[in-house]
Amino acid sequence: MEFFRYGNEEKEYLAKRDPVMKGLIEKHGHVEREVNPDPFSALVGSIISQQISTKAAETVEGRLLEKAGGLSARRLDELSIQDIQQCGLSFRKAGYIKGIAEAQMSGAVDFDSLKKLPDEEIIRSLVGLKGVGRWTAEMMLIFSFGRKDVLSFDDLGIRRGLQRAYGLEEISKDHHLRFRDLFSPYGTVASLYLWEEASNK
Repeated sequence: MEFFRYGNEEKEYLAKRDPVMKGLIEKHGHVEREVNPDPFSALVGSIISQQISTKAAETVEGRLLEKAGGLSARRLDELSIQDIQQCGLSFRKAGYIKGIAEAQMSGAVDFDSLKKLPDEEIIRSLVGLKGVGRWTAEMMLIFSFGRKDVLSFDDLGIRRGLQRAYGLEEISKDHHLRFRDLFSPYGTVASLYLWEEASNK
């Protein structure tokens, strides 16, 4: 099991930049989030997880893993859309996963080479795939590529964390841009604390 890598340097930077973030870091300590360094299987997992609970997603992913014998592009490309659907997915999601496998096998997208690209280029490559929007691509940047400066405007948990921590009724695009600049170059580390705050009862 691997976790997102960051340490005192990033936390101290954010604490000096912003007293509210300093308070969140002191309150929550070192926040750990699991990552999947294999971008292909991480993207498949992300597609499965869209709009369903974590527990349901784990069940579906387990079934798909068992049926395919692995979550590699080659293994999934050998399955039909119907085979994938039988694991508990909608026809649309099964088609997305099949399409991602075909894109890797044909060379239309080389997931390994994406690691060398800047963040926005990775996002552009991924959103060209059916079923992948900007939010999914941004989560890939964090949880597969380990990029440190991602603060997603489209993530409900981050927005909720900002609202709770900063006493805001809503998060506008302007708010988001200001927070992104404030936390840069460690927007992802700030995101970890905002998620923690959002989920903290």
